[in-house]
Amino acid sequence: MNLGPHAAFIVTAYAAAIAIVAGLVAWIVFDRRHLSRMLDAFDAQGIARRSERMNEEKS
Repeated sequence: MNLGPHAAFIVTAYAAAIAIVAGLVAWIVFDRRHLSRMLDAFDAQGIARRSERMNEEKS
């Protein structure tokens, strides 16, 4: 595969795009874990989510 005289730019651009997407995916995964731990801590303190309280009131 011959990328021509711009091979370095093309490879660098693809590598940067892959690194950015991988970073965003990692950020989402870590943020989800963090938020899940926060919600578990709130639940342990007895703080319920609004949707849960509304469902309990309707029942």
